[in-house]
Amino acid sequence: MLMDFNLFMQDIVDKAREEVTTAGYKELKTPEEVDQAMKEEGTSLVLVNSTCGCAGGVARPAAANAVHYDKRPDNLYTVFAGQDREATAKAREYFTGYEPSSPSFALLKDGKIVKMVERHEIESSEPHEVINQLQGLFDEYCEEV
Repeated sequence: MLMDFNLFMQDIVDKAREEVTTAGYKELKTPEEVDQAMKEEGTSLVLVNSTCGCAGGVARPAAANAVHYDKRPDNLYTVFAGQDREATAKAREYFTGYEPSSPSFALLKDGKIVKMVERHEIESSEPHEVINQLQGLFDEYCEEV
């Protein structure tokens, strides 16, 4: 039995999107949506999602669990590298000083980057380690909810 590769990949992408949106992140699929989101006041966490193993095994579980904390960002967003290419490229314009990386997390305050958790910090970690790293950033930059 032959499986259609595009159908197989679309199923993976759909599940990866659903995992993040179910956790409360808003998808940004166009450059215009990214620009509008970056105009929001306060802190924003942007997950650069992907279909790689470290996204599914570490980044997405960390994204879902890190926000269950006393302090957290005002806004939760996600762009999908390799899928929503223009939106991802636009988001990366806001991540000045950092190389493109996926998966990754960007923490911004009033649309300005304050810190990134890059792929090299994710792929060699367990989800709880990334959760702790994100929550440490929340302690430093976010308000109690």
